Amino acid sequence: MQVVTTSERPGLADEAGAAFRERWPEFIFHGAVPAHSLPRVQQYFPEYSVLLLDGGRVVAGGWGVPLGWNGSVDDLPGGYDGALIRSVTEYEAGQRPNTLSFMAASVAAEGGGRGLAAQVLRALTERGREAGLGRVVAPLRPTLKHRYPAFPMGEYARWTRADGLSTDPWIRTHQRMGAVILGPAERSMVVEGTVAEWETWADMAFPVSGSYVVPEALNLVVIDRERDRGRYTEENLWVEHPAAPSGRT
Repeated sequence: MQVVTTSERPGLADEAGAAFRERWPEFIFHGAVPAHSLPRVQQYFPEYSVLLLDGGRVVAGGWGVPLGWNGSVDDLPGGYDGALIRSVTEYEAGQRPNTLSFMAASVAAEGGGRGLAAQVLRALTERGREAGLGRVVAPLRPTLKHRYPAFPMGEYARWTRADGLSTDPWIRTHQRMGAVILGPAERSMVVEGTVAEWETWADMAFPVSGSYVVPEALNLVVIDRERDRGRYTEENLWVEHPAAPSGRT
């Protein structure tokens, strides 16, 4: 398995995008903060965007951002959007980061079941350690939370199996690497659009105003037909990793 950065292999960008986009719901690509911040993240932090290649094909990838964090829960960014804003703002202000925040990791359909996501996270951690980033955090988007959109993330995060690990497989992946749960990121990502846009993104109708269960959404989507607006506020879950993953199974 070969690990490369997207800056080292820019020709793989289209292949990587096609391999990973199918893993995410359409609405997730329409937040205002990522639309504004991601081009600068790609420019400023290319060393924290990695791909795993198997036989020259992209099978997994992920990316993160460096930022400042004093180690307290109160000082964590609001979530995914907040981490993007903090990383870009601090970079442009010339501030030195001390923390790597994982932002996303994905495995192509053909690469599932081989622990590749954990390999991506380890590769990112190694890059952070080489850059002197002593802390590692992540605003997780738990895999199965979309099945329970009416439950708050804080409650969902407390659900465990008999072995003490989370009932959610993505949280378990991080726990097996030594991560500990810090708490919910209650306003991690906000996506707004017209009703027509939301009907396209969700591939469903919203005939009246109200709160809707939308496929793959972790929380309810609020539709206001009178104002022609749909709003989705996603909760994620902050975890902290050891700077050197334990690799525990």
